[in-house]
Parts: sequence; structure tokens; C-alpha cells
Amino acid sequence: MQTSLDIGWLSLGLFMLILLVPLGINWGFRLAQGRAMLVAATRMTAQLLLVGIYLKFLFNLESLWVNLLWLALMLIVGASAILGGAKLPKRRLMPALLFSLCISLLPLLGLLLLALLQPTPVYQAQYLIPLAGMLLGNSLSGNILALQRLFSALEEKQEEYQGRLALGARPWQAAFPFLQNALQQALAPSIAAMSTMGLVTLPGMMTGQILGGSDPLVAVKYQLVIMLAILVMLSLSVACALSLALRHSLDHSGKLLIKRIR
Repeated sequence: MQTSLDIGWLSLGLFMLILLVPLGINWGFRLAQGRAMLVAATRMTAQLLLVGIYLKFLFNLESLWVNLLWLALMLIVGASAILGGAKLPKRRLMPALLFSLCISLLPLLGLLLLALLQPTPVYQAQYLIPLAGMLLGNSLSGNILALQRLFSALEEKQEEYQGRLALGARPWQAAFPFLQNALQQALAPSIAAMSTMGLVTLPGMMTGQILGGSDPLVAVKYQLVIMLAILVMLSLSVACALSLALRHSLDHSGKLLIKRIR
């Protein structure tokens, strides 16, 4: 097996001209998304280049405190992105969401690094940062979707909710079916993706490792570990986020204390 082939900067620049295809579709169908596409592509390129340069520095530095600081930054940005995507007030819910992400991510990272992979040192940035990034990144959309569904249901199905309260249910019991439905919908895409993996799709991490020269069976082992870890991270973080967000959003009488930002 050979190592992955490098891509020349000029070749990469020329390849990026394929962006003209979606821009052409946007113009032909009058989608009014051309500017958004260009801004997104420019931001992606700049951000990835900066992260690549920084990670190269980080891998060489191997500082525990710098790695932990970067991990903390990832958690804060991730929590902020979730609340922003769900259009919920950050001041009231940020502590709860940070706690949910920490309690789901940190034990998983500990298990992966201390018991399974065992890099030397155990806080090696080459493993710590990409693993944390994959777990956090794959939980963002699920958390956003779940929080959106929960608070939309609380606002749109007030009669159903108030009816349960009138029948003697506590606020948590009255809102539980909405929480249950939000959690089911957040987990459904990951469960569907796992059930078709290897037949319908060849996952990105596995493909990247094979292109990088890894043995296909080694790539399969890593992919299995990551997919199971992602499902655990998603399940735990969404369940905690929904539960804590609900407890911070309802008073003792069941009144909704916060509303989504329009």
C-alpha cells in the first residue's frame, strides 16, 4: 500500500472551477443562491487552510494545555452553533448545552484514547483533535434538529400540552411526548446511515484512510469504532440537551419561559 498522493496547488485551483456548475444551475433556475455559494466556498477554503496550518503546528507542539484549550474552544463554538441553528437564546441555555456536550464527549474520548487506541502521549493532538471534531461535528445537526422540533411542538401544540397539564400531568410529563418525538427524529438519520453503510455508502473516514494507504480492514475497524462512538455521542448529547433545555424552559406551573428567535 502506498501513501496518499499529494495534490498540487495549481491543480487544486483549477479543480475548484467546477463550482461553475452549481453556479450555472443557480443562474438558470433563478435560485438566488449564487452569492451564498461563493461566500460558503471562500469561507470553507480559508478556514480549512488556517486549520490545516494550525493543526500542523499543534501536532508538532504536543502540549496538553494547548490541546485542552483547543478542545474547550471546539465545545464552546459547537454549543453556540447548535443554539444559533435552533434559534434559541444562548444566555439561558448555553450552560446546559455545554454540560450536555461535555458529559457525552469527554468520557467517549477517554475510552477511545485510554482503552482502545492508546497513543503516546495519550493526549496526542493527531488523535485527540480529529476524534473530538468528528464526534462533535456529527452531533451538531442532530442537536439542532431535536431542539427545533421540541420547541416548535411546545409553541404549536399548546392546546395538547395544556390539556395534559389540566388532566394533572406535571410539566415534564406533559412535554415528554414532544421530547420523545424530537429524540426519535434526531437519531433516525444516523440509524438509517448505519444500516446502509458498506452497501449503499462507503463512509468518508474509511475512504480517506484507504486513499491514505491504510489496509482496508484497518480502515473498517476505525470506521466501526467511529460510527458507534458517533451514535453514542449523538444519543447522549441530544437526550441530555433536550432534558436540560426543557427543565430550564418551563416554570413550576408549566409555562414556557423562552421562545425561539424569529
